[in-house]
Amino acid sequence: MALYSAAAAVLAGLERGEGGLKSLVYNSGFPHVRQLYALVSETLRYGSVLEKLLDGAALLQAEKKLAPQLAKVLVYDLLFGQGLKCGGRWKALARRHRARLEAELARMKVRRKVSRNEDLLAPEKAVNATASQIPRYVRVNTLKTCVDDVIDFFKRQGYAYLGKAASVEELKTLSGKKFVLDLHLPELLVFPSQTDLHDNLLYTSGHIILQDKASCLPAFLLGPVAGSHVIDACAAPGNKTSHLAAILKNKGQIFAFDVDPKRVATMNTLLTRAGVTGCQLAQQDFLTVDPRDPKYSRVTHILLDPSCSGSGMVTRGPGEEVAPSAERLQALAGFQRRVLNHALSFPALQRLVYSTCSLHQEENEHVVQAVLQQWGSAFRLVTAFPSWPCRGLAAFSGAESCLRASPAETLTHGFFVAVLERCKEGAAAPSSLPAAAEENPQPGQGTEPGAAPKKRKKKKQRMK
Repeated sequence: MALYSAAAAVLAGLERGEGGLKSLVYNSGFPHVRQLYALVSETLRYGSVLEKLLDGAALLQAEKKLAPQLAKVLVYDLLFGQGLKCGGRWKALARRHRARLEAELARMKVRRKVSRNEDLLAPEKAVNATASQIPRYVRVNTLKTCVDDVIDFFKRQGYAYLGKAASVEELKTLSGKKFVLDLHLPELLVFPSQTDLHDNLLYTSGHIILQDKASCLPAFLLGPVAGSHVIDACAAPGNKTSHLAAILKNKGQIFAFDVDPKRVATMNTLLTRAGVTGCQLAQQDFLTVDPRDPKYSRVTHILLDPSCSGSGMVTRGPGEEVAPSAERLQALAGFQRRVLNHALSFPALQRLVYSTCSLHQEENEHVVQAVLQQWGSAFRLVTAFPSWPCRGLAAFSGAESCLRASPAETLTHGFFVAVLERCKEGAAAPSSLPAAAEENPQPGQGTEPGAAPKKRKKKKQRMK
């Protein structure tokens, strides 16, 4: 049963946009990674077929305690794989519904006029070309090393360093054993998309983090100074948490929350490998955290990356849902509004980053708009990273202050980021804050473009 639980956890991580398939598998802690990778890959390949089978057989309605991800894995192995390898109640459950599932599979084949299981995949065999264009992004973990040393290490391994990229187009031309420094983020190296570094010494020792560029934006734009108290509200698997720790230089305090005990254990392993200290992990739903608890009285920064549809993850695999139902989107948006409202209620909060790996306005601009309206003039949107090419969709006045990422325009997974700051007395309205991000350096990074603006010390200082 451990295999199926691990596979279900990886599927859930993909849906929440916590990383790519390889990263989640290798970070799962499951001892037989190839077996796990094969099972998840095949389950993803049959994703749309499995969803139709589950709906047609009404399995999730009949077994309300069965998670959708676990159901997919079990049904895949039952009907398409090598047969169930587990015992106990889940095997009994799958067998109890086997006749209904097989009947639904037979009806599906009749409707599609095919005879083989593989023929059900025919419309989905074409691989998304944009996915293969996304490079391999490597974040240098500055808690353990520096960019120059990592570059030298790869050069000794036979890689050719081409310097800092001048454009996104240049990233498309990478091939073989060539790599560059990213044009936007100062501690991000870029390799060709086929590069596999999971067995590389720098990765296994925690000196580098394999993290998509878009996923690096939230911590980078939050930009807490060393010594800050920070909350990572929905933290697992921990890549963004380790990024926050690197920005803080392990000076300060991070409170990281996740409700799932297995994900918290995985996160603990990842953070330990990355050399993170000063981070308190809690297996707790962030919505149950009391903002008035004295423990959090000094929290000035919050990174909020809540559960979402994951529709921006291009490596979700053929057949994975990218168009959730209206009911599903409504439920997700309701949760996202609640958790964002909760985060803004921390009394010392000065700056918050809200991000998703969703393409849908319902989970992005609409959530931000609704919550800002509730808070009136208490918070405002920051026009962060003015040079970033993808802006928020025009869902409301000021939405262009938000960021979007996409495979076509930024060579990343689909992503959304909004930066909110508490308004000081007499401050401008939420949508009128000028593009100040390039005026102030990211801590420790000089004047890198897109760096998060520093907190203004003088109340009467004019905004340029």
